[in-house]
Amino acid sequence: MLSSPHRQRLFFHLIALLVATTVLILYILSPSFLEFIDLRGKDFIYTLRPQKVPPEDIVIVAIDEKSINELGRWPWKRTEIAQLVEGLREARVVAFDIVFSEKENDANDSALATAIKEADNVVLGYFFRDQVAKAPEESLRQIERSAIKKIRLIGTTTVDPLEFVPRYSGVEPNIPVIGSGARGFGSFNIIPDVDGVYRRSHLVFGYRGELYPALSLEALRRYYNTDVVLGVASYGLDSIRIGDKEIPLESDGSLGLNFYGRGGTFRTYSAVDIIKGRVGQEEFAGRLVFVGATELGIYDMRPTPVDAIYPGVEVHATVSADVMEQNFLKDSLSTGLMGAALIVALPFAMAFVLMGIGNRYAGLGIFAALLVLTVVFEVLLFTRHSILLSPLYPLLSLSLGYAGMEAYRNMVVERKSRFYRKAFSTYVPPQVVEEIIREPERLSLGGEKRQITVLFADIRGFTRLAESMEPERLVTLLHEYLTPLTEIVFREKGTLDKYIGDAIMAIFNAPHRLDDHPQRACRVALEMTRTLKELGRSLVKKGYPELRMGIGINTGEAVVGNMGTELRFDYTAIGDTVNLASRLEGMNRVYGTEIITGERTFELAGKEFLLRELDFVKVKGKERPVRIYQLLGTGEESLKEGLVVPFEDALRLYRLSRFSEAKEGFQKILERFPHDGPTLLYVRRCEEFIKSPPPEGWDGVYRVREK
Repeated sequence: MLSSPHRQRLFFHLIALLVATTVLILYILSPSFLEFIDLRGKDFIYTLRPQKVPPEDIVIVAIDEKSINELGRWPWKRTEIAQLVEGLREARVVAFDIVFSEKENDANDSALATAIKEADNVVLGYFFRDQVAKAPEESLRQIERSAIKKIRLIGTTTVDPLEFVPRYSGVEPNIPVIGSGARGFGSFNIIPDVDGVYRRSHLVFGYRGELYPALSLEALRRYYNTDVVLGVASYGLDSIRIGDKEIPLESDGSLGLNFYGRGGTFRTYSAVDIIKGRVGQEEFAGRLVFVGATELGIYDMRPTPVDAIYPGVEVHATVSADVMEQNFLKDSLSTGLMGAALIVALPFAMAFVLMGIGNRYAGLGIFAALLVLTVVFEVLLFTRHSILLSPLYPLLSLSLGYAGMEAYRNMVVERKSRFYRKAFSTYVPPQVVEEIIREPERLSLGGEKRQITVLFADIRGFTRLAESMEPERLVTLLHEYLTPLTEIVFREKGTLDKYIGDAIMAIFNAPHRLDDHPQRACRVALEMTRTLKELGRSLVKKGYPELRMGIGINTGEAVVGNMGTELRFDYTAIGDTVNLASRLEGMNRVYGTEIITGERTFELAGKEFLLRELDFVKVKGKERPVRIYQLLGTGEESLKEGLVVPFEDALRLYRLSRFSEAKEGFQKILERFPHDGPTLLYVRRCEEFIKSPPPEGWDGVYRVREK
């Protein structure tokens, strides 16, 4: 049968295993209601990451509030856009997050077309639609020039990549005259996640049986002046290669956006400053420029994890910057396994911590600390390595583990703790109660046989004293007597078995195990006699009679446990060991002593304390005689040489029936210790045996008649 700590540890581990398994299944299935919460958690991680510096080779030309105020509301005249293109001729690539899908007039359209053709660095955007829309065939042929043709198969697969990417039935392209001079074309479609927040950008789209690039991908292709190679595996799209740049993809062709910061993080110029010639061409030389709207009234703002009103043009810039610096969010099998490991580790860590902490408030504090540490760990992982783990599922695993373990502890462990505390609070000191609660397997409530030391302490002549005192004074006397003596028992981690009128019964080594229980009982007895003498002096001053005490100590096996009922708890000890301890206490009257111990107590504690053998007695109710000893102190050498050794010599003569010699020995002791009770007793016995010798074969045993 498992002990309570082992049982609790087993249940904690079972709870941790159940929680980890359940959350792992949820982690794999990712139900939509949890996925929504997890996405918001990832957004929170984003807000805790410091802002990064984007590459200088990517800049944004913004149709911003300043430009609108100077040039008027959007859309502007095509001649003004032509001036903008001319002002960006030194850029390596200029990508427009704008579509010129309608005619303005022939002159203005031609002016823009001429500027685009002469600059020879412009990538134009277009927009895919779900509805079939009529578009000029020439415009369609123009965007077909940018279709992705090169496919790299990964492994043995025959899948059609069009099955995985977003597919559209309609497109809104640029008018043919404007598109005729463009170097390339790319879609500026951006698809939000299920909660409407933009965290990814699709780089590949399907239209009329072909694969088309996003604006950012086409801009990079022209920037590096190389082909795009699409990697396709059996599970969908795998990656895109542009020259020496490798772009990892989700199976649907999307790329997680590793944002650099809030809107405006990229170096940005107002479009009007370029149109008006306020910014020199050298600012854009060799750079990748994205042109788009940042003015709120144009409505090209997107909610993102880093900013609720993030300009759409900066999404394309972010993709390009991530590719340029190979700064991708790491989302692979290894990161998935890392998240799974965290899900499994946290509830087991909580179990380990709670097993060592009994205080519920401390446990709650550790739980809160683990929550914070988990978030800090994920933030650091994201900040330093761009690994964005799921925050929801690890925290859910930790929280459910803590809740389950605390529920078990409150329903099972705490209920037992309350029972133990209620049952033992009057028996043992508070610290021992807490030890019993922590290790309840050391307690057997049904009764067990165990070696213990029993102590009985009783006031001499208390019955006569009680008859002569008023009840109120008697109660006060008992309180002043019993309280300090009980505290002495508790200091040595003894168990107060019961009060028997003016008597105290205490046991040591039950329920709390004590390896040195005989020594503790002896220390208690000596301290009790010393305390009673001090107490007696103060009581005499209050008008009470002087008190004397007798103490009996015995060590041996006894049955300990709850000897009461379900209605009344009564933790006690029963057996011959207890009975003999009670007899020994009474024998102090016979020998004129204060503390008498049994033979086993002497054997275990004799090296630490000064004891002398008193007699070889047969008590009432027992057939086998026992040796009894007087506890004198902690080993005073003068007392040993002057009393104990001479007494042992005289006692040996007494048992050899050499009563005259024994008497002489005892009388010599009385010269130094005239009031020594055992010596006076043996002088009288010797005199009696001299007058009337014992029978032949006398064994030296003294038979106790009274209890």
